[in-house]
Amino acid sequence: MLTTLRNRSRASNLTAALVALLVLALAFLLGRLASPTWLALIAGGIGGVVLLAWPALGLFALVLAALVAPLEIGTGTEVTINPVTLLVPAVAALWLLDGVRRRELRFAPSPVNRPLLLFLGANLLSLLVGRATWDPMVPVKDNFLLVQLAQWAIFAFSALAFWLTANLAEDEKTLWRLTACFLLVGGGVAVLRAWPGLSGLVGRFTTAAFIRAPFWVLLAALAGGQLLWNRRLSLPWRLFLGAVLLATLAYAFVEQREAVSNWVGVAAVAGALVWLRWPRWRWPIVAIIAVLIALGILFPTIYQFAGGDAEWQGSGGSRLALIERVVGVTLRNPLTGLGPAAYRPYANMTPLQYGRAYWTNPVINSHNNYVDLFAHGGLLGLGLFLWFMAEVAWLAWRLRRRLRPGLVAGYVNGMLAAWAGVMVVMLLLDWFLPFVYNVGFPGFQASVLVWLFLGGLVVLENQVNVARAHAAPEVPENVKK
Repeated sequence: MLTTLRNRSRASNLTAALVALLVLALAFLLGRLASPTWLALIAGGIGGVVLLAWPALGLFALVLAALVAPLEIGTGTEVTINPVTLLVPAVAALWLLDGVRRRELRFAPSPVNRPLLLFLGANLLSLLVGRATWDPMVPVKDNFLLVQLAQWAIFAFSALAFWLTANLAEDEKTLWRLTACFLLVGGGVAVLRAWPGLSGLVGRFTTAAFIRAPFWVLLAALAGGQLLWNRRLSLPWRLFLGAVLLATLAYAFVEQREAVSNWVGVAAVAGALVWLRWPRWRWPIVAIIAVLIALGILFPTIYQFAGGDAEWQGSGGSRLALIERVVGVTLRNPLTGLGPAAYRPYANMTPLQYGRAYWTNPVINSHNNYVDLFAHGGLLGLGLFLWFMAEVAWLAWRLRRRLRPGLVAGYVNGMLAAWAGVMVVMLLLDWFLPFVYNVGFPGFQASVLVWLFLGGLVVLENQVNVARAHAAPEVPENVKK
């Protein structure tokens, strides 16, 4: 016994000595080569080791990077990237390395996987077809292929974020911790921003996600879902989530009222939550809306709230002209589209006129995510995306019918409301799958959060399937024969 203790003591002393030497060596190197680059490399290395040991922590790192890592990195093109853009493939690589190390590579099964994989493949096919059939009269820069790959990367990284949550968040406890992390950080910042005099200060350490519609859609959906369905919430949590919702409403309907996507998205979330929570109110609400429409009150009121004729002349009508131009050039190949990010060179070829305005050198964005997806991948790509979103909605609907009120019910109903909000705001801008030349990677910091939390539905789906398999009665041997 005494010999064993001595051996352990010697081994412990040796480990401590090696750690001390390593720390001293790093301190010496940093003293000689101190720079933000070296610090970032060392921090990245340490973070990689931690994530390799606990891959699920990568989900929390993604949430924090999307919200409070305001750093833009140039690429030598018109496209800039940010930490969350780099972190998504890094966490995915560490997840795969961990699976190889443990000799257990698994991929969470779900009906939603097939259309998402096909969507990515279809857009690669569109890129190849678009390059092969490119009109030589349409000029592009030498680095245009890099821009197209960056557009496809937005699609791929969005799908990766979805799959990371589906495979790394192993249970309800992890999902709740991830949700709590988002609500505390994102909701806390939203409340601070609403406080007079703090908006500018808070903006210094937050990303562009806080000025993007998907963030506010997700925040309203998750906070509202927990408040309405999670009966186990403590009083402090209820008060905090109430404050978050008030801050969200103030931002969307007062502070940024001119940004239609914000209040339309939040209103869609609120409508979906009410529809899901109080089924008895559905037909009375439909009746009231029908009466308001018949009396000519509803649409004029919304129109004036949105800015009226001034907003329509300055933005609304011009968007229709942009959409017409993008759809027109895409009809060159409506089946597979022009390829990722390819519609801008084609659409910029001829001047654009709207009313009395005339742009001799237009810079075209459709400002509509569905039109963008049609231009990128044609009817094939757009159809596969709609199939994927339909599968996600159907999955959430099936889950909510099997759940009692509580944490998970709040999550599922909240994400179903977030789905509705996203489907609406996609009509107003490229919010969910950003166009690399418009919302781009800065906007990806907000959209990636929605993808992350949608992936949580697959986690719950697999838990329900496992529980059902365990609950199934065992079939006697004589019956099997």
